[in-house]
Amino acid sequence: MTDLRVIFDFEVDFSNGGGIQGQDFRLDIDSANVSDDVLSAHIIRDLRLLMVGEVRILNKKIIEERHKRSAQVADIDNGAVRTLIDLSHTIEDGMITYKGLPAPLICDHMSFADSHAHYAEGTEFNIGKIEMVANTGTYIDTPYHRYQNGYDLTGLPLERVSGVPGIVVRVAGAKDRTIDWTLFAPYEVRGRAVLVHTGWDKHWGTDQYFEGHPFLTEKAAEYLLDNGAVVVGIDSLNIDDTGGGTRPVHSTLLGAEIPIVEHMTNLESLPIEGFTFVATPPKIAGMGTFPVRAHALIG
Repeated sequence: MTDLRVIFDFEVDFSNGGGIQGQDFRLDIDSANVSDDVLSAHIIRDLRLLMVGEVRILNKKIIEERHKRSAQVADIDNGAVRTLIDLSHTIEDGMITYKGLPAPLICDHMSFADSHAHYAEGTEFNIGKIEMVANTGTYIDTPYHRYQNGYDLTGLPLERVSGVPGIVVRVAGAKDRTIDWTLFAPYEVRGRAVLVHTGWDKHWGTDQYFEGHPFLTEKAAEYLLDNGAVVVGIDSLNIDDTGGGTRPVHSTLLGAEIPIVEHMTNLESLPIEGFTFVATPPKIAGMGTFPVRAHALIG
């Protein structure tokens, strides 16, 4: 079988300003039907480009020519030092996670003082009580959050949320709050927990947090699905644009049984890779969303 290669020019615009161009770029391909999006992903990955806003493929031509290289596989270097990084906000009485949803009410069901009537002298306990909606603090969405026939917290596969190799996609500082598929293209996301670091968590606890937040595009969600992401997290108000009534990212990911973790924090403390991710919720029947103690283990 004759090998195929593609010759093309390209233009790249960066989301934080500037751009680059290339002429007569050549890539090994398996099919003559290679799309511009596939070529764009190759450019981003091969040149290790970050903060890519748009890629334009120009003057594309397919030729018969021997391939120049073999496929490469990403590798994670596991170090000896193990460090735990907390990625969750603290849930507190009266705090607001999302405008329009009630704040949690945290109180005593039985206080230390009340317990004295039930135990021997010198022995006391506290039993706490919390009333809250599921979408409070840093939480995980399972398919039942979006789809009536999707699995709930009891059906969440632990391998999707416990000890998952992670990758951090850094978009903090981007001029555009939309996070498109090109920003994920430089990274190997297959089999990974993909954590999107926008830096929006710096507004947590303020009115700014609820307005103008960063979000993924539908095409970004499709890219993560097509390229095998296991779970997707973000340190923003919502993974979708909340300006309208549709939620294409939730629909795409949860429709493919890929859980979503929202309202994360402290992602700047993580390396790009070389860590495992945990975001395990309680096993509660009939609920599609619940807070998690999201964290990462480095090493």
